[in-house]
Amino acid sequence: MTHAGAEMALRLKTAPHTGARSRSSSTMARREELYGWLFASPWIVGFVLFTLGPMLASFYLGFTEYSIASPPKWIGTANYQKALFGGDALFWPSLGRTFQYAITVVPLGLAGSLAIALLLNQNLRGVAVFRTLFFLPYLVPVVASAVLWQWLFQPDFGAINTLLGSIGVKGPLWLADARTAMPSLMVIALWGAIGGPTMVIFLAGLQGVPPELHEAASIDGAGSARRFFTITLPLISPTIFFNLIIGVIGALKVFEAAFVATKGGPNYATWFFILHLYQTAFQNIEMGYASALAGIFFAIVVTLTIVNVQLSKRWVYYEAEDAR
Repeated sequence: MTHAGAEMALRLKTAPHTGARSRSSSTMARREELYGWLFASPWIVGFVLFTLGPMLASFYLGFTEYSIASPPKWIGTANYQKALFGGDALFWPSLGRTFQYAITVVPLGLAGSLAIALLLNQNLRGVAVFRTLFFLPYLVPVVASAVLWQWLFQPDFGAINTLLGSIGVKGPLWLADARTAMPSLMVIALWGAIGGPTMVIFLAGLQGVPPELHEAASIDGAGSARRFFTITLPLISPTIFFNLIIGVIGALKVFEAAFVATKGGPNYATWFFILHLYQTAFQNIEMGYASALAGIFFAIVVTLTIVNVQLSKRWVYYEAEDAR
């Protein structure tokens, strides 16, 4: 038998086995895909029923007049016109206060979390204990922390003003004064946020920085500050970007502390956008208009996220992209 004939016979002999293996692999792949969908189905069903469905319903109700007691009545863009063009006297002020709050809290929160993460990234004795202590305020529920800080900020017998009085300083009215209510809520937010997940994420990012780079820079004479700004900061820029996005969204959603501690006062000094939405929906029972407010808030968050993503291309360093 020639060499070509032997090769042909070998192919004919192995072909059935090859086809069987191919069919078996295809069947196994389909089975794995089916299992994947089955395992994911609880999340998919929950997302459709409790997230996507309500979002679509809210989008529709934003174009209606709806007060629960009667069926929705289609009114077109009247709700959006009321919000955007002066029909609601509290819309723009509440949105402005929300942005004022976010512009202050987000940078301070990021800077504070990064500073603590840098401190806890050192090889110090008992660092695990300090990590736990810094994380504890985040574990306190927002309502409980608001009540706690209400007592601390109490003008007459609160712990802070009592301490200030002991050194001859008259403390402010804190949450009871329109001038200091907003900064007081910022203090409450930063107390719970600086040592929370943002700090943990920064700590994880810092531990991913190769120590060899710092050693090489140190041998070349670079000081600690120089190494931080030229090595550490660029390498953790993706972590900073992630925390920035999460921080902006969280700050824009500020609600619980203001609702518990100030009820939006005094004199609407802490009347934030989500508080206005809550008041409209569950106090005034204007579900159609509240749905329009929710749609506007969704558009604002998505727009800011897209802008941040586009701007991040100028300052966020991705090692994988640089390697390509």
